[in-house]
Amino acid sequence: MIRQIVVPTQNNYTLELPDEMVGKKVEVIVFEIENVTTENNGTNNTENRLRSIKKIFQDNLIDMSNYKFNRDEANNYYE
Repeated sequence: MIRQIVVPTQNNYTLELPDEMVGKKVEVIVFEIENVTTENNGTNNTENRLRSIKKIFQDNLIDMSNYKFNRDEANNYYE
């Protein structure tokens, strides 16, 4: 897989593919990225990505604070 984020300066762009992809069917997708942060430390970008991930999974969270693993029960499951 190749992923590149570029800022084109012309209407055309040349992408070099690795030898393993020559002769294979590949998909090329181009779309505009909005609100890209380019900070030196990347902290803001990392925090934004974590927020996005948490938002995706927030409906699937399970409270396991009272869960206790029972090793004996797990090992004797097939008996």
